[in-house]
Amino acid sequence: MKHFLTTLLAGLLMLGAAQVQAASRIKDIAMVSGARENQLVGYGLVVGLAGDGDKDPAYTVQSMANMLQRFGVTVPSATLSSKNVAAVMVTADIPAFVKNGTRLDVTVSAIGDAKTLQGGVLLQTPLMGADGKVYAVAQGALAVGGFIGGSGGAGGATVQKNHPTVAQITGGALVEKEIATQIVRDDEVELLLRDPDFTSAARMAEAINKVFPNSASAVDTSSVRVQVPPGHSERPVDFIARLEAIEVVPDIPARIIINERTGTIVATSKIRIAACAVSHGELTINVASSLDVSQPNPLSQTGSTVVTPRTDTKVSEDKGRLIALEDMPTIDKVAAGLNAIGVTPRDMMAIFQAMKQAGALQAELILR
Repeated sequence: MKHFLTTLLAGLLMLGAAQVQAASRIKDIAMVSGARENQLVGYGLVVGLAGDGDKDPAYTVQSMANMLQRFGVTVPSATLSSKNVAAVMVTADIPAFVKNGTRLDVTVSAIGDAKTLQGGVLLQTPLMGADGKVYAVAQGALAVGGFIGGSGGAGGATVQKNHPTVAQITGGALVEKEIATQIVRDDEVELLLRDPDFTSAARMAEAINKVFPNSASAVDTSSVRVQVPPGHSERPVDFIARLEAIEVVPDIPARIIINERTGTIVATSKIRIAACAVSHGELTINVASSLDVSQPNPLSQTGSTVVTPRTDTKVSEDKGRLIALEDMPTIDKVAAGLNAIGVTPRDMMAIFQAMKQAGALQAELILR
């Protein structure tokens, strides 16, 4: 575990150093306002599930009756069975500037009690945007990344891999209506930073002004407004392409992100730890249960053999050490100092939180 911690922090050190020295293209740290994806969603039916479909919920059989009525077959919903059919929600992301006829990937998710969508076919499903208008239509055979086997129930056993109730259709939706997109307004292009920061926005404006003088200004932490220079108004795509190729050194804040569920710690290279002393106790509790057999004495006419449970509990706590850590201005010294204590990643989470409360940790601490 100690080697893992050393490797983790060493990797972060190299990554941090690379971020300090290397510049990034505007294309990689910002996006053009208006040129974004939009989410689409629709409700549909998957058929051909060979008995693994929904167990006749009202919405599935009613949807089947409505679908059949569209084809001229009118039957009461109460007479239908949905064992081969599943009600599903279909979702997709439509990028900017996508034209009619372009194909999109869609995700199909069961909303009822179907066991699996394996082998199913999605019937034609309209996909709507947030404004309620239909922008694409999805249909096709599903590709499921998992499976389920066995009958389950009392005395039965089932084997399941991944999520068989979620499937994909690559290129399963056809765009029917293009979403209008405007990226140049009043001869201005607005760039939106993916990680808002005052310093990064100012640096971006400065880098753009070196290439296109007096054209850019930072509006706030997340946006930089660029005036399209004379001579580029007729060819905005070429101008934006040159704009996105400009390199900027973004400012990275001192930040530590801890995910206690997975034991993951990610730290940027600018964290600082002031001089402090650390003592982290190690309390261990072992609880062991076993069964003993109690028997009567030989030739005894009374008593019987019984099984009695026994529980042994042992508590041990190692002697804690108070270790003084000198002022550590860089992440490599932080790693060396904490490795000297011999802490594990889970111990380090508690130590970072205590350092933050004591005011010794000069970085933003985010707990997931």
